[in-house]
Amino acid sequence: MSISLPSNSPLLKTSFTFGVATAAFQIEGANQLDGRIESIWDRFCATPGKVLNGDDGTIACDHYHKWQEDIDLIKSLGVDAYRLSIAWPRLMDEEGNANPKGIAFYRNLLERLKANEIKTFVTLYHWDLPQHLEEKGGWLNRETAYKFKEYTQLAAEELGQWVDVWTTFNEPWCTSILGYGEGIHAPGLKDDVKARQAGHHVLLAHGLAMPILKRICPNAQAGIVLNMSKAFPADSEASSKMASLYAEALDNHFFIEPLLKGQYPDIIKALSPELIPQIKEGDMAIIKQPIDYLGLNYYTCNHAKWHSELKRQTILKSATEVEYTHIGWEINPESLTQLLLELHQQYTLPPIYITENGAACDDKLIEGEVHDEQRVRYLNTHLNAIHNAITAGVDIQGYFAWSLMDNFEWAEGYSKRFGLVYVDYETQKRSLKASAKAYSNLLLSR
Repeated sequence: MSISLPSNSPLLKTSFTFGVATAAFQIEGANQLDGRIESIWDRFCATPGKVLNGDDGTIACDHYHKWQEDIDLIKSLGVDAYRLSIAWPRLMDEEGNANPKGIAFYRNLLERLKANEIKTFVTLYHWDLPQHLEEKGGWLNRETAYKFKEYTQLAAEELGQWVDVWTTFNEPWCTSILGYGEGIHAPGLKDDVKARQAGHHVLLAHGLAMPILKRICPNAQAGIVLNMSKAFPADSEASSKMASLYAEALDNHFFIEPLLKGQYPDIIKALSPELIPQIKEGDMAIIKQPIDYLGLNYYTCNHAKWHSELKRQTILKSATEVEYTHIGWEINPESLTQLLLELHQQYTLPPIYITENGAACDDKLIEGEVHDEQRVRYLNTHLNAIHNAITAGVDIQGYFAWSLMDNFEWAEGYSKRFGLVYVDYETQKRSLKASAKAYSNLLLSR
């Protein structure tokens, strides 16, 4: 099993960055050690019925204790960069003071990565809001954006010298829509209108943080990461075509259009004006800060049909026979190329990194080996889809496989495995899957 690209592919140039990615809550564990305070995900996991099998992040991959071994693992793969997140509840206490032990953990981690000549891509917020801020309204409270600004300043001052690339937020759509609209993620609220207001406050927090990162860390890049999916009409009806455009407006353009154009999409204003958030004077100028790059997380595509009674779109499975991953997501690499080309036509884009891309597979460890053939094919076809987008004119500068290793998969608990590296959660032993070997062989062949 191998991953192959055209011999002249821009992905094979040394200037193209290849990496692996993780997130703090998904791998660190140690959620009550060394001054770490409670996060919304700790509370969500402790709420019966919210996470499959009652799983939680108490131990996860025990990365808090095994970080040196994990950096050796990253180094062995031959990647250029490691994308990680900082846990706000580990860095700062409830009074807003620095937690010295939390800072020491991340400083040691980042120093070790730099000593191994691995570029550091650091995310400030990957969903683990301190619980005490949620009790004051969380992202529904505009003040949380200003609390994030304070946290950003602390992180930049204490850790900035070891960071190559800063990300303010990972996937604002998930934070706001899954967390406040659909109740699937922490804090588990279900209100579409409030969810869009939460999204606005997240974008505002991003805008408030950007000047701080540029001032304190002038030599680092800074930007934001959005998750996107291509939506196709579910059938040949004209209303289904409208539904697909509306689905992309809600999922993709609601977040990218304020960042790059300083406005929310007209289609949402026309069809669902109640979903346009309350905006204070000057907000859109703050949100539309210049960014050095845009991160794009991509996994799957959707199929949309218009529901006339509800006056909204419905997302359906494909009407044709397609392949799905273990989490039930359709595999459609061509849709990634199509999405990238459409964004390129619609916006003046900054340089792009594909900051997450990967597949959950039904992995089995048999005699020390994991033959994850589906994941190898997934990586191969999506890397070639990125090659096609670059050759068509899109400026893509890097790719991060999700994920370095199996981990806590949010509401799915430990039931879904996205890793290139298999984790035995009983022993915490790490084993390279066939996909890790194929990915590493591609990188070492450059």
